Amino acid sequence: MSQQQMNNNNSNSSNIPVSERYWTLVDKADKKFSKIRDLPYYERNRYDTYFYKVFKVYTQLWKFQQENRQKLVEAGLKRWEIGEIASRIAQLYYGQYMRTSEASYLSEAYIFYEAILTREYFKEGSCQDTNLANKQLRFLARFLMVCMVFNRREIVHQLVNQLKMLVDECKRTFQDTDFKEWKLVVQEIVRFLKADTAFMNIRPLRYSLVLDPHPDVLPHVAAPVARKNLRLRDAVLSSYHHNEVKFSELTLDTFRMLQCLEWEPSGSFYQSSGGKSGQNGALGSSRINHSQDIADPTLPPNPRKAVLYRPSLTHFIAVLATICEEIPPDGVLLIYLSASGTTGHALSPSGFGTCINTTENITRNLQSQTIHSDGTSTSSQNKGDCISYHTGCLQFGNRGSGGLNCIYPSDLIPFTRRPLFIIIESDASEEFKASY
Repeated sequence: MSQQQMNNNNSNSSNIPVSERYWTLVDKADKKFSKIRDLPYYERNRYDTYFYKVFKVYTQLWKFQQENRQKLVEAGLKRWEIGEIASRIAQLYYGQYMRTSEASYLSEAYIFYEAILTREYFKEGSCQDTNLANKQLRFLARFLMVCMVFNRREIVHQLVNQLKMLVDECKRTFQDTDFKEWKLVVQEIVRFLKADTAFMNIRPLRYSLVLDPHPDVLPHVAAPVARKNLRLRDAVLSSYHHNEVKFSELTLDTFRMLQCLEWEPSGSFYQSSGGKSGQNGALGSSRINHSQDIADPTLPPNPRKAVLYRPSLTHFIAVLATICEEIPPDGVLLIYLSASGTTGHALSPSGFGTCINTTENITRNLQSQTIHSDGTSTSSQNKGDCISYHTGCLQFGNRGSGGLNCIYPSDLIPFTRRPLFIIIESDASEEFKASY
């Protein structure tokens, strides 16, 4: 392109009103955000490019509104519209944290949400407009989740009180609107915190440099294993219990495992920071750099985690297969499953005879194994051995659906080609222990 053509393009761009250029950027950002919002947190490598493209557009949009704030306000830009942009950026950061487990992304999400809270972007007009009230409620719920994962309990309790008061105020102001769902959200978080508070004064669930020895001084494993130089790279966390304690799609069991698989941030993270973010937005240069404070290059990276809320069996298997495809050769995959279960039992022809052990039963009869409608798994044996062996399983669904929603020890056998670390929290855990 010639210099004259470039000058003409710049001239044409400068002739377009600032507000029109801004709304064009908003429309472009909205379209890209809608494409990435519902993408799964697994298949990380596939969606990295999408994230950077969307984030680039939102960075341009945020910078543009900062540089032209006065003109945009005169053209009718509302404070909640600025807050909406900041909230989208925070959602992008949190989503990328869930895909990568990099603490810096979680820190950036916290910074943006904190800026929205301190500047009260959604508060103005929320008592007159139902849409604005719902935007503020959604913002508080998302910020709550970030603070819980980020282990900022003092902010969590502050946000819960704000959420309660806002829901009560909305019920009084908008009597024609049903806020039943938001009442359930408040009940969920209160129940969650009540169940989890008993563990708060013991010690952090996370690894802590203050309380735990450095990984380098921990005892090393035996030489044959050490030569492989294996590292925990990925984890799949899931639970299914009737009426289990949860907030949104994060159950108490998976939340605690999520915390256990994080390296505790150090530095000024342990100090209460009274600083505020810059005047022009959360990207201001005067904001506290939490991600730099918590970074510790001597610690290994956090393992990537896929948190599955009540998955179907096919979805669970698909996620496992995808992660096994992506995990590096030196990677260990941790599988955590928490659910009620059924235990197995063996039947013998007339009360006597020999029964082969569970491991042989599963590996030798995997192809002939049938799943019955009562949720049990049966493997036929040779004459003289057990007539059948009913293998225990985990119930990841209603019992009425039978074995369709059950996870059996044999379901995990194909993935043992990779180094696995399996944690089964269930009354049927012995079945899995015996099977492997």
